[in-house]
Amino acid sequence: MSELRIFYKEKEKIKISKTLDILKEIDKKDIVWIDLLDVKEEVETELEQFLKIYIQEDEEMEEIEMSSRYMQTDDSIVANSNFLQNNFDTEPVNFIVKNSVLVTVRDAELSAFNDTVKKMFVNTRNFPTGFHVLVALMETRVEYDADMIEDTTDLITNLSKEITNRSENIDEDILIQIKDLQEKVTIIRQNIMDKQRVISNMLKCDFFPKDLQPRLTMIIKDINSLFEYTKFGFDRLDYLQDTFLGLVNIEQNKIIKIFTVVNIVFLPPTLIASMYGMNFDFMPELHWRLGYPFAIMLMIVFTLFVLLIFRLKKWL
Repeated sequence: MSELRIFYKEKEKIKISKTLDILKEIDKKDIVWIDLLDVKEEVETELEQFLKIYIQEDEEMEEIEMSSRYMQTDDSIVANSNFLQNNFDTEPVNFIVKNSVLVTVRDAELSAFNDTVKKMFVNTRNFPTGFHVLVALMETRVEYDADMIEDTTDLITNLSKEITNRSENIDEDILIQIKDLQEKVTIIRQNIMDKQRVISNMLKCDFFPKDLQPRLTMIIKDINSLFEYTKFGFDRLDYLQDTFLGLVNIEQNKIIKIFTVVNIVFLPPTLIASMYGMNFDFMPELHWRLGYPFAIMLMIVFTLFVLLIFRLKKWL
């Protein structure tokens, strides 16, 4: 869905317009935030000319080099950061701040943006410039990252219980779930690391409002705590993986144990049958009338004897 939203100040209130025509009616100093959601190229071009900025292409927004993730000039900041969606797909967002006006460029709906808009209309005074909106967006996104980590932690806990309940009936589905959770934790960790790099550079910016720097510092601290949670998640998943492999080995050992017992139990009867199956000329029991039942009894006695030994040794 394509959408243009222009947030501007009017009599100490924040209003919203969804057309570029409003730019001709208001002072540029009253503009706080321009949000571009999958808009046409003509709209981007008109904004570039009006604000004297450059809006990056999708390929530039997705670059991973730090020089592409954050750039700073004498009067502007250009930053790219990935925002996670509920399905763990990443959506690159381009942030441009010039003359205290924030421009955001994205191609997908993001909950962090909708929540920030709600905050703006509830506490108008807390959003006098685009810098304040940018910080609020980052704070909200980090909160969402924390929620995603908590949800993933719950999934890990449920998987742990499932492994415990299915300790005697586990299959490769458990291993696939562990791998999937490891991938999700990795994506979350990469996402928060991306924001840590961008926000760290904002803290070094000379013209970033001083009153916002404590909030940026707090975001960095929150991100560092999230790193610890992701590390804890990795450790739990490694433990679950080791537990799964250990249970698989136990099941395999049980099967091998059964085969071993069967082989040993049938070894004496096989030996006896082999002996009396020899074609020697002189075999005392060959013409013995009770030779056959004697051989059968001998097999049974030796089999019971072996089973008795296994039972006494507590191998069965």
